[in-house]
Amino acid sequence: MLKNFVMPDLYPAAPELFLAAMACVILLVDALAGSTRRWLAPVLTMLTLIGCALITYATFDGTATLTFSNMFVDDPLSDFLKLLLYIAVITVLIYGRDYLVARNLDKGEYYLLLLFATLGMMVMISAYNFLAIYLGLEMLSLSLYAMVAIDRDSPRATEAAMKYFVLGALASGLLLYGMSMIYGATGTLELGRVAQAVHEGVANRTILVFGLVFLVAGVAFKLGVVPFHMWIPDVYHGAPTAVTLLISSAPKLAAFAMALRLLVSGLFGLAEHWQTMLMLMAVLSIGIGNLAAIAQSNIKRMLGYSAISHMGFMLLALMSGVVGAEVDPMALINAYSSALYYSVSYVLMSLGAFGMVLLLSRSGYEAESLEDFKGLNKRSPWFALVMAVLMFSMAGIPFFVGFFAKFSVLLAAVAAGHIAVVVLAVIFSLIGAYYYLRIVKLMYFDNPVDGAPIQAGLDMRVLMSLNGLAVAVFGLFPDSLMMLCTATLVRSL
Repeated sequence: MLKNFVMPDLYPAAPELFLAAMACVILLVDALAGSTRRWLAPVLTMLTLIGCALITYATFDGTATLTFSNMFVDDPLSDFLKLLLYIAVITVLIYGRDYLVARNLDKGEYYLLLLFATLGMMVMISAYNFLAIYLGLEMLSLSLYAMVAIDRDSPRATEAAMKYFVLGALASGLLLYGMSMIYGATGTLELGRVAQAVHEGVANRTILVFGLVFLVAGVAFKLGVVPFHMWIPDVYHGAPTAVTLLISSAPKLAAFAMALRLLVSGLFGLAEHWQTMLMLMAVLSIGIGNLAAIAQSNIKRMLGYSAISHMGFMLLALMSGVVGAEVDPMALINAYSSALYYSVSYVLMSLGAFGMVLLLSRSGYEAESLEDFKGLNKRSPWFALVMAVLMFSMAGIPFFVGFFAKFSVLLAAVAAGHIAVVVLAVIFSLIGAYYYLRIVKLMYFDNPVDGAPIQAGLDMRVLMSLNGLAVAVFGLFPDSLMMLCTATLVRSL
């Protein structure tokens, strides 16, 4: 057996290998250092992520390279998403640091779980095989289950973790069942060969479609779209806010990559089937997400339902790539680059919104209620402005990045002929603008309930300001990010 073993090319997977090695180092350092040197784990975690970013940048060559028996692909799309992933996780580290210290949650295991979750997302982004996708997904999911329950003294966090675990296990089972059916129909686990088998018509189409249904259900759960959204509000609300910040941001990039790899790279020949499913889920997500968010008094739950509606918009772009039997390369690239652009924009906005919740929180106090944002303009005019920019962007008001993200998605859907869906999406977006503007009203026109000064480190204040400025600047100059997304996809698909 060993005589036939061919050593895989490790160079494309250098960032993953470095992160895995550093996670083991941090585990040993944390165990040996004890509770007196807790600062070591977050510092080493930050250095690890910066190291991964440098390695990813250094190994970028603009071409697609397959390794590990074609299970792993290193292409411009994976490098681009990984760099964004590192930025998102570093932001999570900086935003959540004071929150974790104040609640005695800044333990080594938190940072280790964060690194393993990041490793799982990196594997998901570069996976080119059903097993590799599943491996990355489970590494991410198991880490997140533990992170949600990391506050052992909180019954709410424990309950949220149990719900997340049970529903996540169900979704993983659906995904695995779908993969097994497609494997049975095509005889391969490699996405490229699955696509070839579907194109040539050698596989049993009935089995393929059944497998596709289960596959889409698993992907939908990870994206948190209707009808697989049940976990979102409870987990967002129940988890410690620093963990909610992570769940709401970085995994969306990995879930987008997984959806693109599975549906476009592997099952593009069945586009007419999965586009119909995505259309239904997109309309329901945009509608239910916006309507349910209006009724929320807790900002974490409100942003949870908001996330459901935003992922609905992302699906709207994914379902607009193919029109009937016609495959227009320009329309296809436009639709999928709009989906990528929307995912990146949403992660940027979500980091800022939950970052503001963390900014207003302090030891013994959770700024989770909408009431906590009353009179923020009187307490801190600058951060009130930052929050207003984030809310305007999420509502899709010109000229912020959220507006252009929605606009590009709607243009792609109109080009695909989905006029009725676009009209519904616009109506629900207008309805949804209410709950975003409600926060702006509370900040500027109500008297503060809490007059305590905002306690946050200089690093968090600076990064929070840069986050708000990024939302505004990318809104004023949307072409730069859009062109980058388009170029990335053109060189990867």
